Amino acid sequence: MRRPDTHRSLLATLKGERQARPPIWLMRQAGRYLPEYRALRAEKGGFLAMAMDPAAACEITMQPIRRFGFDGAILFSDILTVPMALGQKLWFETGEGPRLAPPLTDGAAIDALAPGAADTLDPVYAAVRTIDAVLPAETTFLGFAGSPWTIATYMIAGQGSRTQEAARRLAYADPAAMARLVDRIVTVTIDYLAQQHEAGAEAVQLFDSWAGSLSPEQFERWVIAPNRAIVAGLRARCPDLLIIGFPKGAGAKLADYAEQVGVDAVGVDETIAPEWAARFLPTGMPVQGNLDPLALIAGGDTLARAIDRILAAFEGRPHVFNLGHGILPDTPIAHVEALLERVRGVR
Repeated sequence: MRRPDTHRSLLATLKGERQARPPIWLMRQAGRYLPEYRALRAEKGGFLAMAMDPAAACEITMQPIRRFGFDGAILFSDILTVPMALGQKLWFETGEGPRLAPPLTDGAAIDALAPGAADTLDPVYAAVRTIDAVLPAETTFLGFAGSPWTIATYMIAGQGSRTQEAARRLAYADPAAMARLVDRIVTVTIDYLAQQHEAGAEAVQLFDSWAGSLSPEQFERWVIAPNRAIVAGLRARCPDLLIIGFPKGAGAKLADYAEQVGVDAVGVDETIAPEWAARFLPTGMPVQGNLDPLALIAGGDTLARAIDRILAAFEGRPHVFNLGHGILPDTPIAHVEALLERVRGVR
């Protein structure tokens, strides 16, 4: 089902149209800072159970749209659904985060991994269809996936890691094995995002949350090249799909990513000066970002100055206002309301 054709400021911005005020959505805008989310989670149980329940995923996706009227709604799911499709078992340990089994510690383990059931990701596509049917006509619908390097770090270690050392060691010690894993992730991700689009998502974001852990040469091999392959595959299958790339922690390598990967827009994290991004990213390319989530928690004059700096820096190009990373659980709702008022010019 497709929603009625109407002006969607976020979609227009991603197509390269500069708006009088930038559209806004926030990474992790559906989540623990909202009391309605906490209530539903207490009722439904664990995170993964909700993400794989189409009705619950729809409700959670819609909560921040109802409360704040963001210009974009992002599917409530998790980047680690792709490892499930590739045959790993996924669960979440309370207070500790995701676990995947078996860990892919070497080439033999990678080669032994058998694909999951063909219908593993069907609940995600059902959630997309359910959301698309109820989302306001003016709201852009965003799907997403994790980028191959980031997904590989979890699959290799069997859990999250601050340094991604296990994946980095394997990439150096056995690059052929790493390439086999990354290629499998690329193939599944193309189909995964294409099916999200076919179910109703108008744009998608590629999250490369751990891109910042790589050297320049490794960044070229494990971030730029695989994401370029995903974009090319999606262009062939879904020519009207808009793609945002977000290689968190890329630093100055972000310019190479923006020039070489082929995404429609690039996300900028909070460690990059917005003035630098405005100067060195490709002329006319839409940018997304890049308010520090901790500035949002601070509120007051700190928040106002940070917002105004970002708005001024990106005034001359298409800009989607967002955070530099996900919203934090202790973010006051009143600060989100103040952010929206200031971005939208309501004083």
